[in-house]
Amino acid sequence: MLNQKGLNLLKKVCLFSIVLAFLACANRQLPQGGPRDRTPPKLIKADPENSTRNFSAKRIKLDFDEFFKLNNPSQEITMTPSPAKQPEYKTNKKSIIIDLRDSLEKNTTYVINFGKAIADVNEGNVLKNFTYVFSTGQHIDSLSISGTVINNETQERQKDATVMLFNLKQDTAFFGKKKPTVYTTTDSSGNFTLNNLHADQYRIYALFEKSPDKIYNRDEELIGYLKKDINLTSDTSNIQLKVFRQEPDKFRLTVRSFDQDGKMSFVFNKNLETPSIKIIYPKDYDKFKIVDFSKTNDSAMLYMKNMDFDSIRVAFFDKDKPLDSTSFRKGKKESFIRILNFNYNLNGDFKLKPGYGLAVKTNFPIETYDQSLISLKEDSTDVTNFSIERDSSNLKKFNLKYKLKQNSNYILTFEDGAFTDIFGDKNKKTVRKFGLDKEQNYSQLTLTVNVPDTGKSYIVQLLNDEKIVLRSTTLHENSSIVYKNFLTGKYRIKVIYDTNGNGKWDSGNVKKRTQPENIWVSKEILTLRPNWEQQSTITIPKEPATY
Repeated sequence: MLNQKGLNLLKKVCLFSIVLAFLACANRQLPQGGPRDRTPPKLIKADPENSTRNFSAKRIKLDFDEFFKLNNPSQEITMTPSPAKQPEYKTNKKSIIIDLRDSLEKNTTYVINFGKAIADVNEGNVLKNFTYVFSTGQHIDSLSISGTVINNETQERQKDATVMLFNLKQDTAFFGKKKPTVYTTTDSSGNFTLNNLHADQYRIYALFEKSPDKIYNRDEELIGYLKKDINLTSDTSNIQLKVFRQEPDKFRLTVRSFDQDGKMSFVFNKNLETPSIKIIYPKDYDKFKIVDFSKTNDSAMLYMKNMDFDSIRVAFFDKDKPLDSTSFRKGKKESFIRILNFNYNLNGDFKLKPGYGLAVKTNFPIETYDQSLISLKEDSTDVTNFSIERDSSNLKKFNLKYKLKQNSNYILTFEDGAFTDIFGDKNKKTVRKFGLDKEQNYSQLTLTVNVPDTGKSYIVQLLNDEKIVLRSTTLHENSSIVYKNFLTGKYRIKVIYDTNGNGKWDSGNVKKRTQPENIWVSKEILTLRPNWEQQSTITIPKEPATY
């Protein structure tokens, strides 16, 4: 048995062990994750080897360095020339097995393009534009075409655009909505290269789409093409393709809805020049309509003062030319829920831009309003010499008539029932506090613009840092443009080469072989500082040649 001294020693040893174990646990850390894997799968072996000549195999096996998945193989993978029976693509662990199910032509170079089909399992890193090439003869086609794809609207390089190549015999396939057999995808810098091509005459296109089908079949897709055919006899480089949104040939309603508040909403697939709407059923109901078109004439809201119908048919026109019609059904006693709301031309701090009056916009057309139920306070003092006046061109817009003062605080109150909409609905009491923004938060920019050709027309646009057009000015000669009361911030200048002088940008048309009007975006950032009058000069470069 241990004596008292030994027992005390044992206790100290145990206590020391516990402390050591605690310290070890305290210092233990979870394994630290390294940088995210951004490397796509890598080919380590091909059987037969890539670029094999005198190819006669019926099966191809491609081994990669990691596990992967095949995404949309029927959409992404193509074989050129295309056999009558498409190959079968299977995965086996880290390998792709390709079974060729059709006989191959003699003395022909074949290219299997995997597009964006191959991606690793964990991170989804895509092995873009991987190709397997072989020839049934002794020669492998080796010509190439390379270049860049530019977004015509932003003048920035367009990544992830599909560049497609058709020889002249196949060119009808593009308009026949068939997937290309020769294609590649632009990299992050908008560059592309098409390899293993044989000598021939080609037409080249670029397509930027959200769907992966590689077929130009949606109005919102961006398309670009080279007007001049490529006679490929040697490697060709520096091809530039500008993708643009082509104006649809045919009018179409992309959105049509009968909303729960009783209004009808429409979105068009194109901007109209002089749009109009007519109620063609019920008879004599056209007189009850109120139409609100967007500024760009690509959407509309329709309000009916008389809702006593069980069905309605609406027709659309542009410059009095009929375009389309649509219809809705409803119960005659069907009820709708409406809440009359107000919007104001105030910034996020409920401040009004200096030099501007307060504008009030409702969400429904207003039939009547009662000035006696509207009040205005200036620094807690009632204002009597003000008025609310209806905008003569808009049944949903009203303007406050009063000379507002800097550094004063205002309260505008609409009592219950101050406004009555065309359906008979009245507003609930609404209170809005606001004031004038400080002038030192705004700047003035005087822009001197030098044009390259005084015989042509140029549309100069001021863009904010979100690339939103704030103001457009058409020029025919060297001029100065004054931008007053613009918030401090960063701006850029965009110029449209208005070739036909109609005051707007005109799209191109692939079938008609017309290119869009050119655009130039200045690289210079215009920084407006508080309470500052800035002067800058922009020299518009000569319009680039269109190919």
